[in-house]
Amino acid sequence: MQHDLPEPELWSLIYPFTGNRTSVNRTERGFDSDLTAVVECEEGPFFVKAMRNRQGGRRDSILRERAIASTVRPIAPALVWEAEDDDWIVLGYEVVSGRRADFTSALDLAVVAELINHLRTLPAPKVAQTWAENRWDRFTEPETTAQLFRGGTLLHTDIHPSNVMVGDGRSWLVDWSWPTLGAAFIDPACMVVQLISAGHTPTQAETWAAQCEGWAKADPAALDAFARATHRMWATRVEGRPDETWLGAMVSAAQEWTRYRGLT
Repeated sequence: MQHDLPEPELWSLIYPFTGNRTSVNRTERGFDSDLTAVVECEEGPFFVKAMRNRQGGRRDSILRERAIASTVRPIAPALVWEAEDDDWIVLGYEVVSGRRADFTSALDLAVVAELINHLRTLPAPKVAQTWAENRWDRFTEPETTAQLFRGGTLLHTDIHPSNVMVGDGRSWLVDWSWPTLGAAFIDPACMVVQLISAGHTPTQAETWAAQCEGWAKADPAALDAFARATHRMWATRVEGRPDETWLGAMVSAAQEWTRYRGLT
């Protein structure tokens, strides 16, 4: 979504928080945003995420991210300021120093497990009570199986190497674009597919997941249902974007997981 720098109206909107800016360094992340950048400025620097204030899923996403910011503060960069007008919604975060996680590194994976376990302890705010996780529902058979995915645990649902920042003594989950409430095993289960895609065997991936309390306490039938639904979900997504190799890799990893669990 990011191309040229946004028009002057955006910079005027956030000027009270940034002061004069000296540079705008776009990030590699933020494909679903109109702007994600580190803005060097008088009052900063800040990591700035901006979205057009237009009705639809992308607007809903940034509103969720804004609403959840104070809750996830123990494991995420702090939201320092926010700005909104008829044209833009803008979030200004603290800039954290770190690198993207390496999912082949045992040390980094221990960090991810710690973050997921910490997330599980955070109480969901009242605003999140209507955020039931349902994106896997249409990929379940029978449909009643989707009830196995319900729960009251706050979920990130998009943990991958670029969304884990590993720092010196502290690490963060970033890009809270679509937090939901659901079964506690969902984030660890999504990580199983990520780990298989990164080169781990299914046995290794599930052994890692066992460090996560949500996975350890899960009903095996729920894990089976989620594995099936995840494979169908990725297979459906790749049908519309066959040239995106990363999607193909996720389909392969999900399929390998279902085979490992004796589901295909």
